[in-house]
Amino acid sequence: MNLDRTRFHVQRFHVSGMHCASCVQRLRDALVKIEGVETAEVNLATEEAALEVDAQRFDPARVAEVDGFRLSASAPEARSEGPRAVLALALALGVKLSPPWVAAVLASVAVLYCGFPFTRGALARARRFAADMDTLVALGTWSALLWSWWLLASGDPGPYWFDGAAMITAFVLVGRWLEARARRRTGAAVRALLDLQPETARVERDGAVVEIPAEELAIGDVCVVRPGERLPADGVVLEGETTIDESMLTGESVPVDKAVGDAVTGATVNGTGALRVRVEAVGAQTALARIVEAVRRAQASRAPVQALVDRVSAVFVPIVLVVATATLVIGGFSDEAILRAVTVLIIACPCAMGLATPTAIVVAVGAAARRGMLFRDAGALERVGALRTVAFDKTGTLTEGRPVVVDTRPVEGVTEDELWRDAATAEDLSEHPLADAIRARGVEPEPVVLFRAVAGRGVRAKTKSGAMILVGSERFLREEGVDVSFLQGVDGTVLAVARDGRPRGVLLVADEARPGASDALDRLRALDVRSVMLTGDRAATAERVTRELGLDDVEAELLPEEKLARLEALPRPVGMVGDGINDAPALAAADVGFAMGGGTDIAIETADVALVRAEPGLVPVAVQLGRRTMRTIRWNLVWAFGYNVIAIPAAIGLVPIPVTPAAAAAAMALSSVLVVGNSLRLAHE
Repeated sequence: MNLDRTRFHVQRFHVSGMHCASCVQRLRDALVKIEGVETAEVNLATEEAALEVDAQRFDPARVAEVDGFRLSASAPEARSEGPRAVLALALALGVKLSPPWVAAVLASVAVLYCGFPFTRGALARARRFAADMDTLVALGTWSALLWSWWLLASGDPGPYWFDGAAMITAFVLVGRWLEARARRRTGAAVRALLDLQPETARVERDGAVVEIPAEELAIGDVCVVRPGERLPADGVVLEGETTIDESMLTGESVPVDKAVGDAVTGATVNGTGALRVRVEAVGAQTALARIVEAVRRAQASRAPVQALVDRVSAVFVPIVLVVATATLVIGGFSDEAILRAVTVLIIACPCAMGLATPTAIVVAVGAAARRGMLFRDAGALERVGALRTVAFDKTGTLTEGRPVVVDTRPVEGVTEDELWRDAATAEDLSEHPLADAIRARGVEPEPVVLFRAVAGRGVRAKTKSGAMILVGSERFLREEGVDVSFLQGVDGTVLAVARDGRPRGVLLVADEARPGASDALDRLRALDVRSVMLTGDRAATAERVTRELGLDDVEAELLPEEKLARLEALPRPVGMVGDGINDAPALAAADVGFAMGGGTDIAIETADVALVRAEPGLVPVAVQLGRRTMRTIRWNLVWAFGYNVIAIPAAIGLVPIPVTPAAAAAAMALSSVLVVGNSLRLAHE
């Protein structure tokens, strides 16, 4: 049965109640079982669930509460754990300074009130025969509290563990408070982008200018934008001249000149001139909305390395419960055995494991977006750091892509005007950038009755008078049976011209290298990444560009299918940098495809990495960010796994490191904060 994919769309929900990797895995498994949910991605760092749903079968009410987790369409009002943590610390201090019966009451308040979120979460999981971090904390604190009450009530002189129960509650709450504050910073990139959208717009209605909410704008509306204001939507300038600060879109701080007929982007900042702008895109179709969605999609995706964490987290909490129970049983339920069992429950930290990968991904994707790089998913961020080779297209990638004719060389018996006229006639209907260079001459072409462009070779045009004109590469003319000996000794990019099978001459075309292209290749070389140029241009031209920019290798005179074959033969992993359209097959075949664009026309939906501004220097930046991100994730995982490898044996008594339940709570809380803090360093990449 064929499904109508237009029925499917992505809905995002804020999730309350997640604290560790096992929470993420269990919620994801539960969500995909709900009717109408096709796929589910859950992100601990952003506390979001992204669901691909069937609009005809999905009921949002079904996900209001799933497996003890609460999902809502928007983030609820943030409730800080700070006050609860401060109260728990004060109560714990009071327990230390008070006689046993007063300490018992103070510790009970700490566990019952301050620690209520742990108890509530543990009970919710228990009803579904599941366990998570709340289960471990609740079991630890309640065990310490109830056992101490039993000893006190029975007249046993102790020692009591009221202080341990209170300190565990306080330290875990402080840890979660610090962790939540740090995690809120991980989503700063998306929030900063959303804050750029103006709340109101001034539009022309019935001959007057009125102010309306920006979300009420419709395509075709005419907006009036004063100097210094942000544009309310994407559109086209109808009247006025100005400069636009597009740094939020491209990362480039230099303002861009705009005049009548130019496209402008919503949320960019108008300079010194007043504008009348016709709205061309609103809502989800604007460039800003598409960038926000691209960033969110990448942040919510899982890197392949996350699979290891998922497998471990699925069994981690049950293993901890088994270890704690075994410690209790083997110790004969003695005071020391109970103390060690409680310590095991508290010190185990799946929180750090759950945060190790997603926090790094969220921060790195946000940092990339601020620099003008949009990653399609976390997998692309992981692959880009592993690249050994990067292949570049030439025109529009390493060069400006705006060729100009710098010289003409007609053959003997043909005038320069005749050569220009033949070239203008053949290229009149062409959309190739080289055709623009010819049309810039302003020569009146002959009427054409038949036109055909041959990809990667040239064009064929039949005039009304019956003449057949060819314009293209040396290879194209040779394949058409034209004597190309007149091209011997001609260096550079050429457009050879022939009429009725006889050569007419050649136009020499130049395309300047992009600023920073040479430096970008040097930086790739410093990262031990080999650079190769794959181009359909003549070998002589390609070699000149190679020498000028310092490329490691070059393959020239390639047809699109030949470019693909050469790419697949390069050392893997390999990246391909192109314009996202003409190089689509090569971009798809590469391990990482970089689409270079210019603002709103960028191929965001197809590239692994979309470079919002056409700047080769962003490629080594992406490679470096990918490497640093994976290094951060590896260190996070080493810390998260290593911490438990040492902490649990220490709690049992197998390692000669004395650990109390309170110290265990402090260490557990600190481990999560360290993982998030380590990830936040990527924000400065």
